[in-house]
Amino acid sequence: MNVSFNWLNDHLDLSDYSIQQLDDLLTFAGVEVEGISASGVPSDKIVVAQVKEAVQHPDADKLKVCKVDAGEGELRQIVCGAKNYKVGDKVPCALPGADLGGGFVIKEGKLRGVESLGMLCAAGEIGLIDMEDGLMILPEDYEIGKPLVEIFSSDTIIEVEVTPNRPDLLSHTGMARELSALTGKERKPFEIPSAGTAAAGDFIKISAADRCPYYTGVKISGVKVGDSPEWLKTKLEAIGLKPINNVVDITNYVLHELGHPLHAFDAAKISGNLDIRLAKDGEEFNALDGGKLKLTEDDLLISDDAGNALALGGIMGGEDSGVNEATTDIVLESAYFTPSFIRRSSRRTALSSDSSYRFERGSDPQSVLAASALAAKLIVEVAGGTIEGDTLIAGEAPVLTAPVKLDIAKLEQLMGGSITLDEAKSILTKLGLTEGANDEWEIPSFRLDLVRHIDLVEEIARVHGLDKVESRFLGSYVEESDVDKAYDFQMKVKQQLAALGFYEAQTIKLIAESSNDNTVAQMKDALPLRPLMDGDLIKVALPLSEDHAVMRPSLVPGLVAVAARNIRQGKKALRFFEMGRQFRNAGGGKAKDLESDSVAILISGDKAPIHWSKKQPDVTDLYDLKAVISALLPQAKIQLKKQDREGYILCANVLADDKPIGAFAQLSPARCRELDSTKPIYVAELELAKLQQLASGLDKVEDLPHFPGSSRDAAMEAPATLENAAIEQAIKKHNEMLLVDYHCFDVFTDPTGEKLAADKKSIAYSFLYRSPDRTLKAKEVDEAHQKLLDTLQKKLGVSYR
Repeated sequence: MNVSFNWLNDHLDLSDYSIQQLDDLLTFAGVEVEGISASGVPSDKIVVAQVKEAVQHPDADKLKVCKVDAGEGELRQIVCGAKNYKVGDKVPCALPGADLGGGFVIKEGKLRGVESLGMLCAAGEIGLIDMEDGLMILPEDYEIGKPLVEIFSSDTIIEVEVTPNRPDLLSHTGMARELSALTGKERKPFEIPSAGTAAAGDFIKISAADRCPYYTGVKISGVKVGDSPEWLKTKLEAIGLKPINNVVDITNYVLHELGHPLHAFDAAKISGNLDIRLAKDGEEFNALDGGKLKLTEDDLLISDDAGNALALGGIMGGEDSGVNEATTDIVLESAYFTPSFIRRSSRRTALSSDSSYRFERGSDPQSVLAASALAAKLIVEVAGGTIEGDTLIAGEAPVLTAPVKLDIAKLEQLMGGSITLDEAKSILTKLGLTEGANDEWEIPSFRLDLVRHIDLVEEIARVHGLDKVESRFLGSYVEESDVDKAYDFQMKVKQQLAALGFYEAQTIKLIAESSNDNTVAQMKDALPLRPLMDGDLIKVALPLSEDHAVMRPSLVPGLVAVAARNIRQGKKALRFFEMGRQFRNAGGGKAKDLESDSVAILISGDKAPIHWSKKQPDVTDLYDLKAVISALLPQAKIQLKKQDREGYILCANVLADDKPIGAFAQLSPARCRELDSTKPIYVAELELAKLQQLASGLDKVEDLPHFPGSSRDAAMEAPATLENAAIEQAIKKHNEMLLVDYHCFDVFTDPTGEKLAADKKSIAYSFLYRSPDRTLKAKEVDEAHQKLLDTLQKKLGVSYR
């Protein structure tokens, strides 16, 4: 909402407060200030000028060379591209040196070779609202050479974000009331005429009282619709509203003055009486903004006896019933609409207006008559006409507030004695509350958020200032909890993955039970940490849609869906991870539900961006993903132990120091084709609790070796089905004290069987031996190495080449 500083001064003298001070007051009171901007003419070098001559530019069809009188005693030449002016018109002229804002300073120069000594301006270019396309045409009686800052008043606009529980602040009166309490200044008297009331009779019928319990109408005849007076235009333009006509402008003025929406109907377009009813299913409505809607039985209409849809209740008027220049008689609507229904209808129809914004947050039902009376009075003043009789009323204004008792003892305790009771009562009074007997306070109808004792204390505290409440306790040391440790570890893992080039994804915890688009084809292929059993899936009792029917048993489906969207956007390299919770029944629903936190990792595509030095970019493989897992647990030995799973290839359990921590797999080629991927996609899912357990403790730093090591290589011929993990397991169990490192550096197979049997493979290992306290002799190394080879041959049945 935009708040005009000049408009606020109609209610409150804030002349001794700077804009920055007001910003601080509102911010610390819980009203967010999103921006502050100045409106009005920005420079005193923008003056009234008259066009004396305009000829075609010799080298540009769309430009004219003008001679203008800017009150300097001689004509000034300016090149202009606008088309809406003629010789003799008075227009704004920015002289050289005029700062139009944003660092745009007018200078003398040339346009297409012709000298231009200034700039003729549109309204929007000098801080005013554009009313026409092109230059701003000024009234004929404006004095030539007079700075526009002396003609158009300047203002400061404060843009505030009002929380949904404070609709009372959605007006200048409400904001003035708030600032009165914050500054301690008294508000200026603001007279609102009283409205005579009469029963609506047959003219107003409420057929949907649950949606509209209170509706009023005022008939005004003989109005003359036209331009609004300058004071009204100035106020509306200051807050960013474009004046339309005097009747509509008054309704907008009262909306931003009192915070209650109004609507004016052309009485000639109403056939008979008004009926506030529910729409018929499929009924059409032509909105004031030009949109055409098909309504449902959940939408509220203001209609007439002929069934014409005059307005969508509380949201927007109809295109066919609005006020225009031909209107002479009007019906002024002021009503209270139930917030929840307005909110629902506004969301469904995608129609939002200043009216719906206020009604859906809860307008003041007791301000219905006041807003109507003020608007009727102002319409008669600016548009003429006569108010026909009393205000017609149907229904009753609901009473939505009740007295709240202020607990004095609790107030003293919570405020720490920083405020006296009289000061606290003064704050509540300035906020519009009325003191009753026995410490009870009458809550005004515009403060629907005040329902408990603590609400009153909160109001006192935020107006008094929390900085004035002294702290009674010093911070004390608290042991780090398990929750803290888990959070810190998860953040560390996220930072590690981000440093490795991965992007974090966040997907919804609800997924489809089976889908061929956004998730893996079947839930059993969702790569859970252990295979799913019948009944393991936790289904939502009342899902919002089929796509949100199951609590995810794995993070992988969501991550695969993220990859699919990026592939279809042309992404060549995929690096994603997601950290979150997964859900399943334990033992097919026979035990309690299990929830566990995991991190899922997906990698695919090019290892590096395409470069001229390489004809073909390297493609990521399973070892790249294994390297990522190793980076998360640098002190652990990571192994992938094969574990077949339907729907995947290259499936494995992830082991860290022989302890299972998760699962790994490559998506099947068929699944990759469904995702439009031409590259293999690898995924892994790791249990965070096990990762944290393995990563806990101090990282030990080993001294550099003092003595040299000696390496030996061995090429083993082994069955093709022998896993590398089995070889590493056998080496580890051999427990050779001198062996400090080993790794596989070559694998050879020959499917043809010419150089090596087809059911065999050759694996080459390098072994490093070292003693911590002496230099080893070659004989010692050879003996240790031979013992290791003998053990591998005996346990694994390998032979050496």
